[in-house]
Amino acid sequence: MSRIGKKPIEIPAGVTVTINGSDVTVKGPKGELTRSFSPDLTIAVEENVLTVTRPSDEKTHRSLHGTTRALISNMVEGVSTGFVKSLELIGVGYRAQKQGNKLILNVGYSHPVEIEPEAGVEVEVPSNTKVIIKGANKERVGALAANIRDVRPPEPYKGKGIRYEGEFVRRKEGKTGK
Repeated sequence: MSRIGKKPIEIPAGVTVTINGSDVTVKGPKGELTRSFSPDLTIAVEENVLTVTRPSDEKTHRSLHGTTRALISNMVEGVSTGFVKSLELIGVGYRAQKQGNKLILNVGYSHPVEIEPEAGVEVEVPSNTKVIIKGANKERVGALAANIRDVRPPEPYKGKGIRYEGEFVRRKEGKTGK
């Protein structure tokens, strides 16, 4: 039996969960998220506890059980507290700025790179070398952070590039002179 799938999800105050067949809608102070799940699994809300149960021990049901529970848990956490990813720009002349809704990165290319976040995801630039991404949907926050990091990933020789806050970049030794 899945340890994660068996765990009940406690629904905090201010969050409402609506189940319509296999569709789950979660509303809270940070927004509203909707997602469809497998109709085989049973999702039930009793008082302030949500549980996911599977009909059998088939491989497909076992694999969906823990995943479904984790996705619903992330939805509940997202609408109640939200998710945050922080990025650092390291390198001479590397800087970020926000212009309207767009994020503009100057990271050593001949042109500035413009990134526009999708709806539901918010970008903040507290300093020239720091970017903070916030939102209720964990997938969208993580995907935008990964897309920004892919503009100039950290390189191992000088450590320049865009990295997650606290990310360790293994450094390599450069060429030695003769």
